[in-house]
Amino acid sequence: MSAENSPSPLAPRPEPIRFFGTTWLNHDNGYTARRIGVALGSLATAVVSCLVLRLAYQGLQIAAIGSFVTLLMVVMFAICSALAFRHTWDGFTRRPDPDRQASLRGLLTIGFVGSLLAYFLRSLTEAPGEKLHREEYETARKHHEKRTTRRSGNPSKKRRPA
Repeated sequence: MSAENSPSPLAPRPEPIRFFGTTWLNHDNGYTARRIGVALGSLATAVVSCLVLRLAYQGLQIAAIGSFVTLLMVVMFAICSALAFRHTWDGFTRRPDPDRQASLRGLLTIGFVGSLLAYFLRSLTEAPGEKLHREEYETARKHHEKRTTRRSGNPSKKRRPA
């Protein structure tokens, strides 16, 4: 690489995405295969998770704890999964607030099936979070280019008004 083409050490670098690294930038080094793998993996994990939840539901039926408690459990998992889906989906387009993320940790844990489904659906179109990372990277690159081009040149060669 020549000195003209080498990136500045201060130039912004693309942020890696889980399972994709920085392949999302140019869609190279097996990006498509990774997307297929992530989609299939998250769907398979969601299916297995639903089977585990089904076993838990059957365990409650065998324990005969009552239909009210069983209904509460089903409703709790449904609501938490819907909220986790929405939160995960929104996290692909904007950075989540760390304090809110910490307060929702329990809800997201209970609604893990919703998060897995959101990951699956997003990986059908792009690497989950790719749009957000691309926007941030492009903005950082533009700011860097603006700063470096503004400061380039020899200031002593500038014309001075007479």
